[in-house]
Amino acid sequence: MKSSVCTLFEGDFHQGVAVLINSLHKNGFEGDFYAGYRGSLPKWADKAIENKGLHWPGAKTMQLAGDISIHFLPIDSEYHFTHLKPSFMLNLYEGPAKNDDNLAYFDPDIVNLCKWSFYEKWMSYGVAMVHEAVSNDMPATHPGRMEWYKVIKLMNREPKRQIHSYINAGFCGVAKQYKEFLKVWLEVTDIAISHYKMDPSAFMTFDRTTAFYAIDQDGFNIAAMCSESPISEMGPEAMDFENSGWTMSHATGWPKPWNNKFILSALSGNPPNRPHKNYWNHTNGQITLYSNMYTNLIKANILVATFIGRFYKRS
Repeated sequence: MKSSVCTLFEGDFHQGVAVLINSLHKNGFEGDFYAGYRGSLPKWADKAIENKGLHWPGAKTMQLAGDISIHFLPIDSEYHFTHLKPSFMLNLYEGPAKNDDNLAYFDPDIVNLCKWSFYEKWMSYGVAMVHEAVSNDMPATHPGRMEWYKVIKLMNREPKRQIHSYINAGFCGVAKQYKEFLKVWLEVTDIAISHYKMDPSAFMTFDRTTAFYAIDQDGFNIAAMCSESPISEMGPEAMDFENSGWTMSHATGWPKPWNNKFILSALSGNPPNRPHKNYWNHTNGQITLYSNMYTNLIKANILVATFIGRFYKRS
């Protein structure tokens, strides 16, 4: 079985990419890691060399010890990267990853916590996905879903299953046999832009009262409702949203862990959470992002900030 991982990044999110790779390697991942990017490559990718064998203009590859190949794939698009997830995964399946059995997408602010073999087993059950913490309880008769049924009708499709939770699109594991899901997700994205006039260059265009608040995530949920492919869901703990996860740790929101001023944040009532701590526990591995002195300094700040959080925390 051949499995690969992919992500999309730009700007300082390269710091999250490096930690994601470290955490995957620590838990047994070997193989190809495809990183779609816009802008310049980070300093830690200086050893990447041109790879014409990928048949992707401008592609570069960096080989790491432990049989991990990082393929940097430049992307020329005005779309916000979050809306490119289904098309990127399909392009991989039809190109560089055409011989793969599984392809898993992780946002670049996720740290993996469990054995890679678990993901391969998970993807064999259906499209792997994780419930969101916010709006997790989203019944089949929720007004938002009622709007989504209209979207499904516009696509000349029928709902295939009732889903009772809102799903986070930061992770998506798709076996090749289920890539039909990606085509449906892409179709929903196109409908959101063409029919609902969503701005593809913006992360969010309208508010939650509309059919599309976030194109990628709402589209992901709609695809889960009407795709022919089976799905396999885990609760919000799978992304560490409830501070009890063992699968992955997703640092949603702002600031990101590489920008967090932990003591100042704690004094504002926001002590360090598990995703931020997990990030700094994986900064040095196959890729070394920071000096040991700097890493130890940040970890010391996290300890102080955690202590402050015992006495001062926003309700």
